[in-house]
Amino acid sequence: MSAEHDNHGMSVANWTGVGVIILGSVIMSLAVIQDARPLFIVGAVVVVAGIVAGKVLSMAGYGVDGAKKR
Repeated sequence: MSAEHDNHGMSVANWTGVGVIILGSVIMSLAVIQDARPLFIVGAVVVVAGIVAGKVLSMAGYGVDGAKKR
């Protein structure tokens, strides 16, 4: 059973993507509280950038199965 769960997605690509997505979510949350639509759009762009950054890093070899490990 432990062989199935040996890494849990612990890679540079995953941590970077999740970190940037969380930052974008915080920005969007603040925008909802302040009723600021432009700030919400900025947060959404940051979330999309986090998705793209994670995918690009994964394709560059920094993913779970990539050639470059932490």
